[in-house]
Amino acid sequence: MMEERRIWENRRKNANQSSIEDYILRSKLRESSLSTVWKAERRATGEVVAVKQIHVLKLTRHLRNCLDCELNFLSSVDHPNIIRLFDFFRYEDCIFLVMEFCAGGNLASYIRRHGRLQEIIAKRFMQQLGAGLKVMKQNHMVHRDLKPENIFLSCSDCNPILKIADFGLSRIIYPNETAETVCGSPLYMAPEILQFQRYNDKVDMWSTGAMLFELLNGYPPFHGRNHFQILQNIKASTSLPFSNAVLPELHGECVDLCTRLLSINPDHRLSFDEFYQHSFLREV
Repeated sequence: MMEERRIWENRRKNANQSSIEDYILRSKLRESSLSTVWKAERRATGEVVAVKQIHVLKLTRHLRNCLDCELNFLSSVDHPNIIRLFDFFRYEDCIFLVMEFCAGGNLASYIRRHGRLQEIIAKRFMQQLGAGLKVMKQNHMVHRDLKPENIFLSCSDCNPILKIADFGLSRIIYPNETAETVCGSPLYMAPEILQFQRYNDKVDMWSTGAMLFELLNGYPPFHGRNHFQILQNIKASTSLPFSNAVLPELHGECVDLCTRLLSINPDHRLSFDEFYQHSFLREV
């Protein structure tokens, strides 16, 4: 514990030397057993920010490593499609991350409000997601928990900017490396993780395909009460369960992209570069 405190003191030398007293915590945005996210204001300027309070003593060694990875990544990037980290500091047994506030909420709430989206809007979101994923790819970052709840929108109007957030399960996986830790959210989790197999960065491509499917249909592609049922439904599928009302309205390139992202075999699944260069996303 003393070593960990020393590391955080060294980190603070490179941060903005802020403290919790510099912020007014206004309301809870969301809460879990490990963290609480607050809507807050900078006391000096009134700027609205999001403050994530993480309970250090509740983190496993694996989650502490993920937090280090998150901080290192977010501290080094500044991109419109990646949530911005303004500051971080430790107070007592909590670590606080000060991030940009996204007035549009998350993509899950957007889908609940709007239902299935027009293809042109889904394409715009995928283009923005691809731009954020490109930054991650350049840094060898694998998110491992991409889902609508972890994608935020800058505003709630007709042209929100999409931002990838919540890197709490992320890690670096270099080319030709694999990981084996089971993590993520089952509805968006790649089948190789559900089968407790080793995996690479293509798990994020599966999650991207699941989100594209949900944007187009209003529901995730595969359901089940637990990991096993979801995996069985994936294996039993001969084609993606597109809504009969939606499929005739979609361009072939859109269906092709979604289908190839949701390939059960990761060797056949689109890589990031193949996704990013796909003709559907390059079309105006």
